[in-house]
Amino acid sequence: MTTTLDWYGCATYRMRTAGLTMFLDAYIDRMQGAEGPTDDDGQPLTADVVDQCDWVVIGHSHFDHLYGAERIMANTSATLIGSYETVRVMEQAGVPLNRMICVGGGETIDLGNGATVAVYPSQHSCVWSHAAMEGPGEVCLGDLGVTWQEQRVRFEALTKHLAGLGDAATDHLRASAPGHSERGDGGALVFFFETPDGTVLFQDTSGHWSGVLRDLRPDVALLGAAGRGNIDGQPIQGSLAQFVARQADLLRPAKVVLTHHDNWMPGFSAPTDVAPIREELARTVPRTELIELDYLDGTTILPL
Repeated sequence: MTTTLDWYGCATYRMRTAGLTMFLDAYIDRMQGAEGPTDDDGQPLTADVVDQCDWVVIGHSHFDHLYGAERIMANTSATLIGSYETVRVMEQAGVPLNRMICVGGGETIDLGNGATVAVYPSQHSCVWSHAAMEGPGEVCLGDLGVTWQEQRVRFEALTKHLAGLGDAATDHLRASAPGHSERGDGGALVFFFETPDGTVLFQDTSGHWSGVLRDLRPDVALLGAAGRGNIDGQPIQGSLAQFVARQADLLRPAKVVLTHHDNWMPGFSAPTDVAPIREELARTVPRTELIELDYLDGTTILPL
């Protein structure tokens, strides 16, 4: 048996393991002009094409992670695992409650066929600290001790920035974020999968609790690589590349796969130059291999 990953862009992956098909996040649809997977005719894929799925696992409830899950659930017999906010949004979108599992961290779920997933609390990237995303090698300093109230003021400025990106962005945001954009991320989570082939950690945004990560030892770690890293509630004093390497140093996986690092929303995101991340990983955790995926390439990640 093997465990494979197909990258659908942003932080969304299809993982096949133990005879199961799982979607890690569900954001497949893109605004016009964004990077993302296409079909054989070169047309952008949407979540409507997914017709086989056993589990949908959502890292947090922002639109660029959750949008599309309602259609995957409608078109398959999958069960969804997510935060209470994720479940609220999905129930509002018509997903039956008896097909969803609410989690907040501390739960272990039997996925079947000898596979389980343990859930841990996490942190979202410091999205309030910037408008457009900085390059992964750029050192960012300051913004320590910013109160919740000030973060909300800054986030409102970000919302206005997104609204000014043009009609394509506005239409996409209107379609993808009804009912939850004002409620935040719902509490970011990380997931630790144990499969017959080995272990996988899934993180969909650049933030963590150090005390959580340092006790986990995945064979493969999917790590957020976008924005300003969040360490125990404070923005990293350094670069995104240093943040990713610090996480890898805590986890010590054999392999790292990056998440959230393509140009999924032009004007806010940007194509990520992976070179600084690759270099920092090589310096900090030389025994860890960086696996760089193309869209839908069915990469085998386990067994080692």
